[in-house]
Amino acid sequence: MKKNPGKLLRFWKILGPGLVTGASDDDPSGIATYSQAGAAYGLSTLWTALITFPLMASIQEMCARIGLVTSHGLAGTLKTNYSKPVLYLMLLFSFPAIVMNIGADIAGMGAVGNLLFPSIHATYFSIAFTMILLVLIIYLPYQRIASILKYLCIFLLIYLVIPFLYKQDWLAVLKATFVPTIRFDKNFISILVAILGTTISPYLFFWQATMVSEDIKLKKKHLVVNKRIIHEMKQDVDFGMLFSNLVMFFIILTTGTVLFNGGIHQIDTVEQAAQALKPLAGNLAYLLFAVGVIGTGFLAIPVLSGSLSYIITETFGWEKGLDKKFNKAKAFYVIIAISLILGLLMHYIGLSPIKALIYSAILYGLTAPVLIAIILHISNNKKIMGNYTNGKISNILGFATLVLMTVAAVVMVYMQISDF
Repeated sequence: MKKNPGKLLRFWKILGPGLVTGASDDDPSGIATYSQAGAAYGLSTLWTALITFPLMASIQEMCARIGLVTSHGLAGTLKTNYSKPVLYLMLLFSFPAIVMNIGADIAGMGAVGNLLFPSIHATYFSIAFTMILLVLIIYLPYQRIASILKYLCIFLLIYLVIPFLYKQDWLAVLKATFVPTIRFDKNFISILVAILGTTISPYLFFWQATMVSEDIKLKKKHLVVNKRIIHEMKQDVDFGMLFSNLVMFFIILTTGTVLFNGGIHQIDTVEQAAQALKPLAGNLAYLLFAVGVIGTGFLAIPVLSGSLSYIITETFGWEKGLDKKFNKAKAFYVIIAISLILGLLMHYIGLSPIKALIYSAILYGLTAPVLIAIILHISNNKKIMGNYTNGKISNILGFATLVLMTVAAVVMVYMQISDF
């Protein structure tokens, strides 16, 4: 009996950047997308969680391995080994996309806060959440931030509980999971593209590589990269991506049974999803869903703002790092502060959270295939990776992801053009 707790504790210690990266993918914006899919099409998109898991895990593992071997983030590796225009192009697309994503998440957290406490306006919640995040990111040391982010992942367990508060047809769930449903109509294809774009997001590539490199430097392991460290990194990434896709699966399951069966097929925002659950699934489901949104926001926004700051500071060679105090890396923390404040102010310049999600999805969709191609090239480059280049399975899954995301980007652009 004594061995099992020991094994669990060792496994928990292994978990870190991979778990946080995966969990941060289920941010309020992601929850809104999955809720839209469930409400509009019931269980018809459940199978996407099975497809996205191996693809997502393969790309994130490559990013983690790049950070491990090079001791640099993705932007730093790009700067060293590729032409600057490629890096600047990524920066040009990433900055507005990530800021809009942050803005949509802050707005979602504020709106859900208002649902829980109607006497307080959503704006005040948004401002309070932003200020709390800013203070925590600037003043807490890296190890404390990493620990908090890791424990914030527990909030996502809420979404694994909610479906069991409502009667389920488990045979229908199994069928929808293992037998893909594809409808060749514009709205259904749009949802599939949105799920792909939300799940396989470029900012996660940058964060994964950077956090692994920072973690290795902090533990002083970067001089002795070996098979054990690679194996532990893969365990961390695989578990993080599995956890992320499991949460996605259960959010679609919840909204695909409760909302869809309740006749609610149009969900535009995460607070609408939470509000719609209340009369159909009861107060407990509603409260758990709402609290989960706020918890995931506190997890995802530091990842979003941090990844943006790492991209910019690595690009221009400025001092960086969550492990450094403010006076040692002023530009790094100023960029984080600017991204949070711009995200907060987004609503006041007439850009709604729904539009922000659409625009950020377009920018992510356009950059993802390019970045995936670059990640594949780096991961197969012996000059950069030495003995730790991709294996056959990594390349198969990586190229499958590249093809799928390229098709998704083309479809997305076509649909946007056809709307005009």
